[in-house]
Amino acid sequence: MRGGRHCFYSFLTPLNYFSPVHGNLLAGSGIHVRMCRRQQMRTVLIIDDNPAVGEALSLLLSLHDIRPLIALNQQEGLALLESERVDVVIQDMNFTADTTSGEEGVALFRAVRERHTDLPVILLTAWTHLETAVELVKAGAADYLAKPWDDTKLLATVENLLELSESTREVSRARRERRRRRELLQSKYELDGLVFASEAMARTLDLACQVARSEVPVLITGPNGAGKERIAAIVHANSAVKRGPFIAVNCGALPGELIEAELFGADAGAYTGANKAREGRFELADGGTLFLDEIGNLPLPGQMKLLRVLETGQFERLGSGRTRQAKVRVLSATNADLKAMIRAGTFREDLYYRLNVIEVNLPSLADRVDDILPLAEFFLAGRGELTEAAREVLLAYPWPGNVRELKNAIERASLLATDGQITPEQLNLPQHAAAAVARNLDEPSREAVEGALHQADGVVSRAAQALGLSRQALYRRMERYGLVAQV
Repeated sequence: MRGGRHCFYSFLTPLNYFSPVHGNLLAGSGIHVRMCRRQQMRTVLIIDDNPAVGEALSLLLSLHDIRPLIALNQQEGLALLESERVDVVIQDMNFTADTTSGEEGVALFRAVRERHTDLPVILLTAWTHLETAVELVKAGAADYLAKPWDDTKLLATVENLLELSESTREVSRARRERRRRRELLQSKYELDGLVFASEAMARTLDLACQVARSEVPVLITGPNGAGKERIAAIVHANSAVKRGPFIAVNCGALPGELIEAELFGADAGAYTGANKAREGRFELADGGTLFLDEIGNLPLPGQMKLLRVLETGQFERLGSGRTRQAKVRVLSATNADLKAMIRAGTFREDLYYRLNVIEVNLPSLADRVDDILPLAEFFLAGRGELTEAAREVLLAYPWPGNVRELKNAIERASLLATDGQITPEQLNLPQHAAAAVARNLDEPSREAVEGALHQADGVVSRAAQALGLSRQALYRRMERYGLVAQV
């Protein structure tokens, strides 16, 4: 076997393997049965009605520390998938005598795919149904190998897919863990319908909800547009004062001379245009939560009054000497470096430590990439469908404007997508970023694809790995360039 190039039907001596389906030991070459029973080994399931094919592949894989399982028909193969941990499937395209259409292989592949979405499947195909195999690869099969196969190519393909399977299993485990944690947070706390999938956001929410029940001030930090007010609303919704009002004020959106009046109220005549007395945000938030966004923009006189309120709960309206009382949970937020402002003398150090009893940091959207597509789908709200190219552009773009920028981009694209398909052009992201992504999507060149296929001896999965593409993406480029895979 090892001396010849091809291995199909090259073994006349029966092999020694254990079939969990038949429950018997097949005598022959002396391969140790315990190797096949070791659950921790990498495992390949061979589904082929020809025993000689199973025997040949079984020996080849066993000699390379790969545990083979053999099924002689589709039903046995599917049963083994339910009872054994399988990393890769090698399946034939026909199982009935005198059948060459490949329809049985198509049905088996779809059944495997339905039950095990991420399981790599290699198709064993004769030239008569090569076109069918190529279509299945485009539909998600890992690769195809023509009979008679080349040992070196088959082993290289299997080894690559075993590594991919292990990585996929780890990714799936991490995804399941994130989903479990997300569901736990959603069941334990009131998250106000917040859409998230990233671990970074889960950690932020976990901390925010843990501190919500206390009465201490919370400082929410993070860049503009990341959703700091949503976090503040979630803290309020899980606090002891959740039945009270939630009052938000953007300290950066008010003229400096009006900030104090907004926060503490003003008597009639306190300033030009103040024709009657007005309540401030502290009075409105009495018994609930006051959220001070862009707290770094609060002028020093306002900072002094805010410090007094935090210490005593007492304040005076602008233009009034009457002391008033309010019981308010204060949350604040900033994208500024307050410590640098303290050093510059523009922010009071004592106020900083009053506000920052607990700090909740909200990462930028670029630091929680897993949230991008779920948020995009949420903002799209069924008004269109993101093309694959649009998804790649969304994931590649750095989002300096964070969630706010993403929402605006999706709103704009949904209006422009007359056919319901969202393309990169309709997202209309800044030209330099879109152009860079477009170049990446158009690469590699025809010459690069040809070179990768040549170096990989025509094995598409290996060529795709070398180019940094998925198999489906490589097949699209091969189709564009008019290239045919070697078999």
